[in-house]
Amino acid sequence: MTATAWRGVVAGEFGLDPATGEPGPSYEPGMELRGKYVFLSEGVRGSLAKEVIAKYDLSKGKEPQKFGLGMKEIWEIDPAKHREGTVTHTMGWPLGKNAGGGSFIYHLENNQVYIGFVVHLNYRNPHLYPYMEFQRFKHHPMVAELLEGGKRVAYGARAISEGGWQSMPKMVAPGVALLGCSVGMVNVPRIKGNHNAMLSGKAAAEAAHAAIVAGRQGDELADYEAEVRGGAIGKDLKKVRNVKPLWSKLGLVASLMGGGMDMWLNTIGLTAFGTLRHGKTDAAATGKAADFRKIDYPRPDGKLSFDRLTNVAFSFTNHDENQPAHLKLKDPTIPIAVNLPQYDEPAQRYCPAGVYEVLGEGADATFRINFQNCVHCKTCDIKDPSQNINWTTPMGGGGPNYPNM
Repeated sequence: MTATAWRGVVAGEFGLDPATGEPGPSYEPGMELRGKYVFLSEGVRGSLAKEVIAKYDLSKGKEPQKFGLGMKEIWEIDPAKHREGTVTHTMGWPLGKNAGGGSFIYHLENNQVYIGFVVHLNYRNPHLYPYMEFQRFKHHPMVAELLEGGKRVAYGARAISEGGWQSMPKMVAPGVALLGCSVGMVNVPRIKGNHNAMLSGKAAAEAAHAAIVAGRQGDELADYEAEVRGGAIGKDLKKVRNVKPLWSKLGLVASLMGGGMDMWLNTIGLTAFGTLRHGKTDAAATGKAADFRKIDYPRPDGKLSFDRLTNVAFSFTNHDENQPAHLKLKDPTIPIAVNLPQYDEPAQRYCPAGVYEVLGEGADATFRINFQNCVHCKTCDIKDPSQNINWTTPMGGGGPNYPNM
């Protein structure tokens, strides 16, 4: 094993002091889980994957990863309106020109439906409130009629990787491999990534098995990366690689035409655009508050639309309060000194769980982090314009306990 190879992970650490983050009087060290190769499949913006990418400079020469924020509710609806297996997708409304995004409505069994809304996180207007865009969406006559007489039974939120082919970092380093959304394997026009995540796990397992049989350990699994880029995953993502940048640069209608043409040409090995670049990160895309109008959102009515804290209760989130906050500020002064005057501190709005608050005004303003509300969506780690928030794993594995999500 090489000196810099990853050896494993530590799990189940308890008893850290809430104030300092150091071991307290009841500290219990975590269990070391060691392996010849470590697979990181943490999902979008994984905390360990982020460290690996930075340590080994795995994104060198790649486009920045792009993200969306997906929010979802489960509703039990009137059986007369339920059509099991029905799938509905929409694009745009009510976002207008403020952001890209769209919705999904899936009819499940037992008279339940998923109601979901995705907002692309490269939006410029820092006054945008993704959660309230989702709540506003449910007041569309088509959706309101479907939900009338029903009840919401669960809520959740999660970031989605949208960068695709050109944003995929190098996937291997000594002793470690990135899988699934730790790399970013979502096919945006298909709104689907599970298939590629599963294929990446299969490819990584086969590469590790071959390496161990050959007497290797702790090196780079180059065969895994070659299979991902040259196999079914790469073919799936490469042909749709220009959909997201076209959407970001040209808007919904133009991207539908240009992206559709490019995808069709890719089926016969041609392309109209080559490989387009994403450019800025989603954080860097955020504009200054003074350059944009505030958006007036209607108050939730408590029937179709709900405030964030009420909905968070339906995510069944739980964190032990006697622990260090897992949402860490690199510089505690930035939210009030920089983000508030320049961006109207957008953490107040982009978080779908009401974790971040600005209390008071002027010289009395303070920034509060209600980490107990966190639903682990990772939006703050992605969208903070100063890149000052670092999402880390909470002690004891607390978080949302999604039923049937």
